[in-house]
Amino acid sequence: MGKRDELIAKYAEDLKKKCGMTADMDLLTKVTIGCGPAIYNADAATVAASQESELETVKNNFLIKKLGLSDGPELMAAIKKAMETYGMSERNKYRAVVYYMLIKHFGKESVYS
Repeated sequence: MGKRDELIAKYAEDLKKKCGMTADMDLLTKVTIGCGPAIYNADAATVAASQESELETVKNNFLIKKLGLSDGPELMAAIKKAMETYGMSERNKYRAVVYYMLIKHFGKESVYS
């Protein structure tokens, strides 16, 4: 099993144990691939939930640019909800897992089909 496959398995485990969700493995794989080389960088692979600038980056670069959503207060509300679902005390909030939850929240699976 390659490094990416190991990470996808870890993300699926996080979704199940920490977020109470059963992962659609096909979608999770596509989201992980979409994150590119960032998944191999310890800092870039996670989302710093306590940094407002990091949450703005997720909103602008992922929700607006990638998923094509219109800016509005519901975007930041969804990001914060995803962080709470993951668990605010959880130190490592993996970017691919956060993105997966946001895709599911907004029903944007078609972006990855």
